Amino acid sequence: MSALLGSLREPLFVVERSGATLVGKGGHLSGGTEAADGLAVRAVVPPVHPAHLGDDTFLRDHGLTLPYVAGAMANGIASCEMVEAMGQAGMLGFFGAAGLMPEVVEDAIDRISAKLGDKPYGFNLIHSPYEPELEDAIVDLYLRRGVHTVSASAYLDLTLPVVRYRVSGIHQDASGRVVTPNQVVAKVSRIEVARKFFAPPPTEMLEELVRRGDITADQAEMARTIPVAQDITAEADSGGHTDNRPALALFPTIAALRDRMQREHGYDRPLRVGAAGGISTPHSAAAAFAMGAAYVLTGSVNQACREAGTSDTVREMLAQVEQADMRMAPAADMFEMGVKLQVLTRGSMFAMRAQKLHDVYTSCASLDAIPAAQRASLEKTIFRAPLDQIWLETREFWAHRDSNQVTRAEKDPKHQMALVFRWYLGQSSRWANAGVSSRKVDYQVWCGPAMGAFNEWVRGTWLESWEDRRVVSIAHNILRGAAVLTRASALRHQGVSVDSNCLDLTPRQPAELEEFLS
Repeated sequence: MSALLGSLREPLFVVERSGATLVGKGGHLSGGTEAADGLAVRAVVPPVHPAHLGDDTFLRDHGLTLPYVAGAMANGIASCEMVEAMGQAGMLGFFGAAGLMPEVVEDAIDRISAKLGDKPYGFNLIHSPYEPELEDAIVDLYLRRGVHTVSASAYLDLTLPVVRYRVSGIHQDASGRVVTPNQVVAKVSRIEVARKFFAPPPTEMLEELVRRGDITADQAEMARTIPVAQDITAEADSGGHTDNRPALALFPTIAALRDRMQREHGYDRPLRVGAAGGISTPHSAAAAFAMGAAYVLTGSVNQACREAGTSDTVREMLAQVEQADMRMAPAADMFEMGVKLQVLTRGSMFAMRAQKLHDVYTSCASLDAIPAAQRASLEKTIFRAPLDQIWLETREFWAHRDSNQVTRAEKDPKHQMALVFRWYLGQSSRWANAGVSSRKVDYQVWCGPAMGAFNEWVRGTWLESWEDRRVVSIAHNILRGAAVLTRASALRHQGVSVDSNCLDLTPRQPAELEEFLS
């Protein structure tokens, strides 16, 4: 049975003859459920190619061959190498532009666009509530350089830059159909945010864009007929920014919203929902596709791959992760708001130390107001330097990045304290990416429970070692396994029990997967 289920390109038949159950593959069925030679057909399972697991319009619109996306892990962890590998394999990768300056992102655009040409790729556009000028600058860059697909993440509400990106260049083709050159794939966990992305751009924002000369009045009218995002990724419990939503509750909620808003607005193209958070095994991918996901998006599992823009030390740490080895911790980019993200705890004290800093921030009005003993402890264990010295480094950094932050901090001691504490949160991810050995205990590694599930699945196989992990091989194995499980599910739904020992989901070597994915 195992080999038959794994023959994804051929139909599978279960028949009975003289009380015996027979299983075979290939051929075709004619004459109803009573076949020749006294055979009674009990079940028929059609071929299931991995490309057919998701939504074919998603593949067509984004130029893909497989319904699989590698998410945009910040600070370039979702690296040029990762995006290039995905694009070459007919899948979509988003470069992790969050936390990087525009000139660094532009270098990545230069490389990826030259390498991939017309093949699929995208870049991250992260909500920056404390650096709106940076968000605007990144949109300027994407529009100027012709980046036509972005992953919009961590948005609490729509902003003018993301709407400007979406409607820039909007026009009608020869048939009068509205064409939008720029696609937004929004990653959300809350229905109120999803509702705004599935709706047309707000009237007041379109009017502001017209007033500024970014679009014409005619383009504003066209924009009223399109959603801000045609694709929304329902992000369940994941690494990084997450609301820890359970996928089995979140996805149906967003899918129901999709259907309501499609009917309400009468869009001429279908709204789509993909699934993220917890996707790292054939079982999780098959479950997502069974719920109707247009595509699956992976994150944590890619960080342990050779292409990830992080250190070998982090890759080795991630290869040891179990499902409970993570915890929520304050996020650097939204520290003052109390927004949290999910990080690795095995081998790192970052989560505990970051929470300690946030506790001090909420209880003290300024750096000078921190009790002497507590301040000395922070300087010794977390910062490893006097806070006054850290402020000088922080001030120099913001003077080059956004001088308004320095001006505000010199007037507002509370803001100065936030910037100093964010120094640690920002440096901790850079120490991890660079593999700074003296700071291993402070590594900030974004990680969700999917990583533990992946490690358990590949235990004892060629993918157990981090040295052998590559994003395309992992994607192919997840999709192949999901297709096998989908075929097994079809048997069960027709009353044929399937022993779990018949499900061979063992990761295959790249050469073994060619027949399944060609």
